Amino acid sequence: MQRLFKIALKVIVICVLTLFTQIGGFIYFISEITLSKNIKSYRIKKLGLFTGLYVLITFLVIPYLAPIFGREKIKNNEFVEACSFFTILSNRNYVTPELNAAVQSIAKVLNKKHSNTKLVYLDANFPFIDGFPLAPHLSHNDGKKIDISFIYKNKTGKITNKKPALFGYGVYEDPNPGEYNQIKVCKKKGYWQYDFAKYLTFGITNNELKLSEKATKDLLLTIVKEQKVRKVFIEPHLKNRLGVQSPKIRFHGCQAVRHDDHIHLQL
Repeated sequence: MQRLFKIALKVIVICVLTLFTQIGGFIYFISEITLSKNIKSYRIKKLGLFTGLYVLITFLVIPYLAPIFGREKIKNNEFVEACSFFTILSNRNYVTPELNAAVQSIAKVLNKKHSNTKLVYLDANFPFIDGFPLAPHLSHNDGKKIDISFIYKNKTGKITNKKPALFGYGVYEDPNPGEYNQIKVCKKKGYWQYDFAKYLTFGITNNELKLSEKATKDLLLTIVKEQKVRKVFIEPHLKNRLGVQSPKIRFHGCQAVRHDDHIHLQL
């Protein structure tokens, strides 16, 4: 019974690592079968082997394999950066070359309008295999989707590249009184998961930051003007508040999650 429990636990670990990093489960399996359980300090050495292999493959191997599957790493530079290092470490920063080019173009236009302001992205896609799900997203599975953070200002009113949430998700810009409340509508219909992302903050938030409506509007306008972009998701009350009208801006549906903490765009 104890042996079966250990096997089940390892299977769960493999599944979780695969679900959240795509390659982690495979590397864990390799670590598991490589080392003998009889060696001294087995668990420490297995952890060291797993960590070393994971970092090596993530940063030195995958970037050269991803193009075979039509994807490449997002280019982080003076215009573009990931909200969290976890996004990079978990291989959630891959897109098609076309989307990569579109992101860089949007970021450069944004930087001209707001000096020193970067386009900060959240989750994109895994490096391999169309159709492979990027949990907890419903559609980030083909290299053509990416989530972009809103732009915020600090307590002095100055625009900053900092974000109010740990991973960029879960700190919402709620509807004001009188604005259409899609969140209430979806939850009333039984879509309990609609504001699930609030749990991704783990209680760590930067409450001094406030949404810069002017800069976020400029970002949204730049996104919809990019020819390569086909669809944009943002919560209806924010689209109306920011005053950006475009046929590219769609409602994502109640089966998804709230989009008043980020902008989703896709080719």
